[in-house]
Amino acid sequence: MLTSTDFRGLLNQRFFQNLLPVPATNILKLGQMTPDFELPDINNGKLVRLSNYRGDKPVVLAFTRIFTEKQYCPFCFPHIKALNAKWEQFADRNIELLMVTSTDDRQSQIVVKDLGLKMPLLSDPSCQVFRAYQVGQALGAPLPAQFVLDERGKLVFKHMFSFIDHNASVETLLKSLPN
Repeated sequence: MLTSTDFRGLLNQRFFQNLLPVPATNILKLGQMTPDFELPDINNGKLVRLSNYRGDKPVVLAFTRIFTEKQYCPFCFPHIKALNAKWEQFADRNIELLMVTSTDDRQSQIVVKDLGLKMPLLSDPSCQVFRAYQVGQALGAPLPAQFVLDERGKLVFKHMFSFIDHNASVETLLKSLPN
């Protein structure tokens, strides 16, 4: 029996803006403040401003690659599932885990529901935050990356996508901050 893959929604403005490969050029250094941003959290409908966590708690920014509500990057899908499964480990240590996606609000709402996401899913369909963090892009979507900020908002760990090492593991992210 033949099955078809649903590519509806894939060919949109975001896809064409991110079509050509651009390597990650992130030059943020450890100990440096990262760019501030404000994005909607699809889970609770509130706006999240990164700087609001400064002085309060550490933050893990997990930039993920989702093409549409049904088309995930094969490297990112297991990473999303692992982060969601271990979300309580971050929460128990008072670490805010923020996942950033380039899908629009409607697509992101479906992702939250279908995957049962517990962590905030921040929607950045314009890819402005992805570009501010210089994560790169290819084949219709920004590349994944992870950034860990201490409670002051300073960078203590970063991981940029490569074909050898796609995403930083949950364990690596948790180990990057002291207990």
